[in-house]
Amino acid sequence: MKQLEGLVARAEKWTALDRVAEPLARAVGRTVRPAPVRNVLSGTVIGHPLHPLLTDVPIGAWSMAAMLDLAGGPSTARAADVLVAAGLAAAVPTAAAGLNDWSDTQGADRRIGLLHATANSVALMFYTASLAARLRDRHGAGRALALAGYGCVMGGGYLGGHLVFVRGVNVNRTAWRRGPRRWTDVLADAELPAGGHRRVPAGGVSVLLVRDGNRIEALDSVCNHMGGPLEEGTIAGGCVTCPWHGSTFRLADGAVVRGPATASQPGYETRVEDGRIQVRRRP
Repeated sequence: MKQLEGLVARAEKWTALDRVAEPLARAVGRTVRPAPVRNVLSGTVIGHPLHPLLTDVPIGAWSMAAMLDLAGGPSTARAADVLVAAGLAAAVPTAAAGLNDWSDTQGADRRIGLLHATANSVALMFYTASLAARLRDRHGAGRALALAGYGCVMGGGYLGGHLVFVRGVNVNRTAWRRGPRRWTDVLADAELPAGGHRRVPAGGVSVLLVRDGNRIEALDSVCNHMGGPLEEGTIAGGCVTCPWHGSTFRLADGAVVRGPATASQPGYETRVEDGRIQVRRRP
């Protein structure tokens, strides 16, 4: 285990990868910029990151194919072939969603993500060659190529797990941020001008206050996608847009209007008492 951790730690510092990763990430970012594309590939439309959900299909199909290749007989060869083909078909949208998420990363996360994608791309090549061999009734070669591809999938999966569970990539940055349950004084009403906004502390968290017409709206100031500072973003049309990756949230209820964020932004009720703005967490 320590050897694996050491290898990954060295890969995180391998800046030579940036020469490939940075221009590729910019190209992907341009491709996924349209809001409908971004919302679908990020998982905004389902309220959950899409890439982890999709990975179950090719990994599951190829795992079952490996089991049949190793333990099955001639009667299961056709089923293994179908599973290899199903995994290949499912890998295309899975890779697209993964590239979308990866384009928002930086530094060590981007380098590990590039290696993760490379391992899975090599796996795709092995499985494509495996399917071609199987279709030509070269099942021995097909099984060998598929098992090589499965090894690459496992390596890529390890790196993907490292990104999520060790590095915290694409994890909701507001999951453990809990503002006050009771009304809490945060700012003098006169200090929030018409059309203005302020970041204020509130019970151990920071809150973005926005005076929108006759209403005062309040959201957690930390973008749940990658932790961007919403107080530095753009506020227009009843929404706030994160300056880092363009996630857009409705001020009234925190709902996601545009990804890459997938979860609603935590919101707060507001009131003015004795000339002071107060907030409390929505029930």
